[in-house]
Amino acid sequence: ELGLHARPAAKIAQIARSAAATVWVIRGPEQVDASSIMELLTLACEKGTTLTFTAVDPADRHILEALVKLVENGFEE
Repeated sequence: ELGLHARPAAKIAQIARSAAATVWVIRGPEQVDASSIMELLTLACEKGTTLTFTAVDPADRHILEALVKLVENGFEE
């Protein structure tokens, strides 16, 4: 309901930190490191904002899938 605030950002970062390489979150023209809570918060995402996740290493596909599942499940809140 509150969009991307500290708790959901922490959950994204926790998942992203287990990746072999950098995972990025993209909102419009902005791109931030998904493992950084502070960078995620700078996106100022309201509920309904479209985010794109991308990974540098193709082996991190499972990380992307986990992030998508997290968002689809409403950040488990």
